[in-house]
Parts: sequence; structure tokens; C-alpha cells
Amino acid sequence: MQDFTRITFADFASFSRAIFSENVDFSGAIFESTVKFTETRFGGQAFFEGATFNRKADFRGVDFRNTTVFRLCRFASSLRFTDATFASNAYFSNATFNNAATFDRSRIQGSLVVDSAEFAGEVEFTRTTIGEATFTKSEFARGVRFDRANVHGNLSFGGATFHNHLHLGPLTCGGEVNFSYCMFLSTSVIDSMAKHINCLHAKFEGALTLRIRYATLALDHAVLMQPSTVTSNLADVPRPPGTELAGEGDPTAVSITSLDGVDASMLLLSSVDLTTCKFSGSHHLDQLRLEGRWRLSVPPSGFRLRRGIPQRWTKRQVIFEERQWRRWRFQAEFSSQPSTTGIPVFPDLIPGPSVIATTYRQLRKSREDAKDEPGAADFYYGEMEMRRHSKGWRTAERWLLQLYWLLSGYGLRASRALGWLALAMMTTILLLMGFGMPQDAPKQEATGTVPPGGGKVTFEIDKDNPQNPTHERFTTKRFEKALSVTLNSVVFRSSGQDLTTAGGYIEMASRFSEPVLLGLAALAIRGRVKR
Repeated sequence: MQDFTRITFADFASFSRAIFSENVDFSGAIFESTVKFTETRFGGQAFFEGATFNRKADFRGVDFRNTTVFRLCRFASSLRFTDATFASNAYFSNATFNNAATFDRSRIQGSLVVDSAEFAGEVEFTRTTIGEATFTKSEFARGVRFDRANVHGNLSFGGATFHNHLHLGPLTCGGEVNFSYCMFLSTSVIDSMAKHINCLHAKFEGALTLRIRYATLALDHAVLMQPSTVTSNLADVPRPPGTELAGEGDPTAVSITSLDGVDASMLLLSSVDLTTCKFSGSHHLDQLRLEGRWRLSVPPSGFRLRRGIPQRWTKRQVIFEERQWRRWRFQAEFSSQPSTTGIPVFPDLIPGPSVIATTYRQLRKSREDAKDEPGAADFYYGEMEMRRHSKGWRTAERWLLQLYWLLSGYGLRASRALGWLALAMMTTILLLMGFGMPQDAPKQEATGTVPPGGGKVTFEIDKDNPQNPTHERFTTKRFEKALSVTLNSVVFRSSGQDLTTAGGYIEMASRFSEPVLLGLAALAIRGRVKR
């Protein structure tokens, strides 16, 4: 080992193009003036632990073939690692950077560990390739640049503090970009292409713009103090060869996994996938703004048997909480739609129907404010579904909602209401032909008595009671009369036809039920036209 520990270099020092075939140790060394290690090759391990660089430190083109340690170093002036190569891990933990630190076009094949470091100047990793990097609990007083940088593994800023305006990226990360518990004290723009971005408990005091692609995003308990935007962008950033990212080829592959604890009034989501997003627990969800091509989950397609009865799911948008609840509550109802999260379902953590109904109600309000009638209609259907399931069969409200759902899909399914109307009309026609229409039109008879001495004659006009036919009930003539009575009943009018006693009751029932079904169908059709 070549030992330079605790040596003070009072004047300019140059190790340019030097070759250290063995381990070299500069721990505790003090460089009072500029030092150059340009194009130097370190074949063994290089230790600079606790070293002090009072002037410019130039490591351009340096080649570290083994582990490199810069822990507890102090860089009073600028530091340059431009075009440097780190074949193994590099450690800068607890280091202090009083000026700019540049790692442009460097290649770090192992892990870059910069935990608990302090950066007073700008930090640049432009076009840098890194195996994995951690900047946890570090302080960034100025800008941080990762333009066109590529991190093959994870990139972690957990617990870091960014004091100045931040524009991070465009950045490609093959693993997770972690901003959990970070503090952003100014405006932040983050451009990233990654598998997952974690903003758990992050605090954004300035406006946030997240332009991401091919990623899942977790915003659990993130604090947004200014209007913030999450959008799918970065179509101009090429994916480096060998980097596998989730959701490739899907223009809305930016998947939001959770908004739990987030103030949604400060959030705009554009062109994102909300299929697996957890909405419950967020605040001011009725003020959430959705733009672009966003999407939610949909129920399974096709028919299924339930209690021996074939049923088909209504086509609509479904939030993730309802899917979880139905999978837990009804087991096989959503079995044909596999889970895309891989997250185990814990029944104690699944919100109940009443909570899900509230979530749907708030989402419906946000879409109504955005003049999005189709989206609002789907959320209204989900709200009514959850209200129906939240009530027990012993309550009148459950029966009322069940009937409302059965007859017209909560006033949103015109085909269902028209189908019931057609069935009711056919039933009315058959009943009238069988029991309501008399055999013959009743004849009027006039009877009177002439006084013996002449004078006025008084006539009493009477009509025979209508009688049910004994044969030939279902004839064309009787069908035409029954159809006339039924059509008049639909528009709440009396046909004026002579009916039997049973026919009168049939007509009254028809005049009550069929206009209701017609009104429900008209309500649903109006909703479609209004869209």
C-alpha cells in the first residue's frame, strides 16, 4: 500500500496520469492548493477518508478500478469528476461540498453512496451512468442536475432537503426513485423515467411538477402546499438499452398507486393510470383535477353465474377500493380480472361500502365541476351501488335502492328501463285480453212507466255489467283494444274503453307503473344526450 495519510500538500500537487497498482491511502491528507488527479489510474482501493481539499480538486478522466472512499471529506472549492470511471463502489458519505461538484459523463458501475452529505454549490450528474445511488439525508443548497443520467438500479434521496429550485432530469432509472420524507423548500420539476417513484411523506413547499413515464407513483401522505401537477411526458427521452421498465408502450402507463393523506385540491393528474390508485384517506377529493387520457379499472366482461342466475357486469369505471371490497366480499365476482398490484388484501384495511360511497361522491363532484358528464355518471353509479350494499335488507332504503337499480340502473340505463316498459306493456295487454276486455260492448236499455192518466214519462237508462268472454279471448280485435288501453296508460291517460272490474284495476296499475318506467328511460336518455 502506498501511504499518504495525514500529509499536508502546501503547494500545487499533481498526480496526473499516474498509475497506482496497489492500494493507496490519502486519509486525513490536506491539500492547501489545487490538486490534480486527471487521467490517473487506481488499480487497488483508494482511500481519501477525512481528506481536506482547500482548493480546486480535479479528478477528470480518473479511473478507479476498485473501491473508492471519500467519506468525511471537505471540498472547499470546486470538485470535478468529469469523464471519471468507478469500476466498483464509491463512498462520499458525510462529505462537505462548499462549491460545485461535477460528475458529468462519469461511469459508476457499482454503488454511489453520498448519505448525509452537504452540498453548498451545484451538483451535476449530466449524462452520468450509475449502478445505484443513495443521497439519503443530504442537504442541497443549490441546484441538482441529472440531465440524461441513467441509473440502472435504485436512486434514493430519502430524507434529503432541497433548499433551492430543483429541476431533476430528464433521468432514467431502472429501479425506484425514492423521495420519501424529503423536503422541497422551493419549486420542483422532476423528469423521470423509472419503474417506481416513491414520495411517501415528502413535503413540497413550492409548486411541484412531476413529468414521468413508465412508472408507478406513490404519494402517500405527501404534503402539497402549492398547486402541483403529475403528468406523463418525456416522450423525447430514449430508453437506454437493457433497461426494462414497467408499462412500456402504454401512453398512460404512469400509474398512481395511492393518494392516501394527500390534499387533492392542490393536485392535477394528467394522462395517468388510476387503475390501482387508493383514493380513500385523501382530503378534498372533490377538488381533484383530472385531465388528458386518464383511466380507471373496469368490471370483468362477459356473463357469470351467481346463485345459478347468469349476470353481466355493467360497463363503467370502478375505483380500486370497490374492486378490493368485492373481491373480499364476493370472492369469485372479480376472479376473472387478476390483480395488477401484487399487494395482499387485508380485510381489516379494506374500506366499507359507506366509505367507498363517499369517495365516489367526491369524485363525482370533481367531474361535474369539470363538465365531464360521462365520468360523473359512472361515479354516480358507483356511489349508488355502494349505498345499496351498505344497507341491510331490513331497511326500506335497501329495497328502494334495489328496485331503482333493477328497473333502470339508478336512472342511467335507458335500455333496462325500456326493457321493463316493454315487458310491462306486454303483460298489461295479455291481462286485458284475458280478463279486462268484456265479451261484447254493454248495451244501454231505457225503461219507463206511463201514468194511467197520461202525463210525463220517466225513463231509467241502465247498462249491463261487462262480462268476461268464455271463449276467443286472444283475437286481433281484442288485441287492438288492449293495445289502445295500454298505450294511453303509458302517457297517463284514460282510454275510455269499456272494461271489466278486473280490467279497471289492471288499467289503474298500468297508469301508475308504466309512466314511471317511461320517465326513468327518458331520464337515462337525457343523461346520454347531455354528455
